[in-house]
Amino acid sequence: MKLVCSQAELSASLQLVSRAVASRPTHPVLANVLLTADAGTGRLSLTGFDLSLGIQTSVPAAVETSGAITLPAKMFGEIVARLATDSPISLSCPEGEEQVELTNLSGSYRMRGMPADDFPDLPLSQSGTPIRFHADALVKGLRATLFASSPDENKQLLTGVHLRLDGEGLECAATDGHRLAVQRLSHAVESGSTPDGEAGEAEGDGLDGFSVTVPARSLRELERILSSRASQEPLSLFCERGQVVVLSADQVLTSRSLDGTYPNYRQLIPPSFSRRLVLDRRAFIAALERVAVLADQHNNVVKISADPAPGTVTIRADAQDVGSGSESLAAVIEGETIEIAFNVRYLLDGLKAMASDRVVLQCNAPTTPAVIAPVEADDPFTYLVMPVQIRSS
Repeated sequence: MKLVCSQAELSASLQLVSRAVASRPTHPVLANVLLTADAGTGRLSLTGFDLSLGIQTSVPAAVETSGAITLPAKMFGEIVARLATDSPISLSCPEGEEQVELTNLSGSYRMRGMPADDFPDLPLSQSGTPIRFHADALVKGLRATLFASSPDENKQLLTGVHLRLDGEGLECAATDGHRLAVQRLSHAVESGSTPDGEAGEAEGDGLDGFSVTVPARSLRELERILSSRASQEPLSLFCERGQVVVLSADQVLTSRSLDGTYPNYRQLIPPSFSRRLVLDRRAFIAALERVAVLADQHNNVVKISADPAPGTVTIRADAQDVGSGSESLAAVIEGETIEIAFNVRYLLDGLKAMASDRVVLQCNAPTTPAVIAPVEADDPFTYLVMPVQIRSS
């Protein structure tokens, strides 16, 4: 293998694929990144794969000799990042050898790698017709739900985001058992895209019933990739035999899907509410963040009291042996007086995922689920939060 490429492009690509390199590899080669140079296409492909998440990208290169090798991702990435940015990088590895020489205006380095044959194949199932998503819509859905997924590996299915297609478009949902975020997207799928290979409109029956749950870690990387790309071209998603493959420009992300039936989260959302509080979202966030300074000292709990007579909402936190604090906000209140308590971090996470100037908090009782939603939104977003039981003193 022998080639010359841009330091900046190589460094950026290494940072990207290194996010799929195992931090605690079960085999030494999984700590490496796979480099594949192709003289025919004039590109250098880079791949990171930890057997669950795989990321592949490529950079243009003047390839004199094709070849492949794996190099330690951390060391290789750190060296490349520190080399002179105004000088191209030369990579050479004689056929049959496992040592790569890297040359740049800054200097020359030698690194011992491992054979490319030892690197596991990236699962690139691409049979049938892909579902073609508009990247900006999918990014919106992921940003609105990823934060609500569970970090608890014992609740494996809840560590992912559930993607479901029906006649009305795409629905993204995530829950950790304490809160639920659901984002509907009516224009996420390109017209004519169907998961079963049959042509049809995005609103047609061809999309009904398709669903998959993908690990949040994989989708965070996908959201990062899509947010940084300049292309407006739709991305292609293939789903087969427990694997999800996403193609976006010259980048590929592969991930295992999560087995099992995702909870029927729709039945958790109350059909109607007896109390509604309409508040300014930014003012609500600011008040919660100030009161959270005290709430964080004890149990993260804030109490919200709504009184329709003066039209005010009071937010209060009591930190035993530390202090207490309260703030009042103007609000449009429908229904009777109520006091309800929440984990302040759950409230802030949901509010920050919304873009609306005003939000509505709806509930029935201090012990039943509350739902927060934007008052003005192009696509419906629902955020359900379970209240905290308030012990009577």
